[in-house]
Amino acid sequence: MLKIGLTGGLGSGKSTVARIFEVLGVPVYYADEASKRLMIEDDEVKSKILFAFGKEVYPEGKLDRKYLAAIVFKDSQKLELLNSIVHPATLLDAQNWMDKQITPYAIKEAALIFESGSHKFLDKVIGVSSPLELRIGRAATRDKIPNEEVLARINNQMDEENKLRLCDHVIINDEKQMLISQVLKLHHYFLDLTKT
Repeated sequence: MLKIGLTGGLGSGKSTVARIFEVLGVPVYYADEASKRLMIEDDEVKSKILFAFGKEVYPEGKLDRKYLAAIVFKDSQKLELLNSIVHPATLLDAQNWMDKQITPYAIKEAALIFESGSHKFLDKVIGVSSPLELRIGRAATRDKIPNEEVLARINNQMDEENKLRLCDHVIINDEKQMLISQVLKLHHYFLDLTKT
């Protein structure tokens, strides 16, 4: 089975692309959702976060995402610390999930495929590219945060040009080109690869 990565910067539309693959019957692992789940359910991850950031992160035993985001998105070292706790657990969770899939290929959707090192465990990586203005607008609307905050988060991520250069395939999500036809082309390409 082929293990495919799907990545892109904040607001690029990678989740939309992932959902199109799901409609085609391809299983998708959403790393962001998994990491949020692990921060709540995984005792080891939880205790490391408590040790690193204090009990205020889990008031009444529940994760306060906004409080944690306010800390890490203003301090790159603290963001790095959080990632060093969450990424290894998510990486292991994703590998276990991939091993259970029985389709010709499966997808891991993650913003930080290269930054976390998970690309080393994947056969191919797809990048989703989108103009900056669109990315800011989408993320601000979705997360209900000001444009400046979105831009600060984007600036904390790997440069999009560098990220896309590392990808094997790029899908353009500029609201001008059809996403479905780009996904279908890759879908058939991956199916053909599994037949050889």
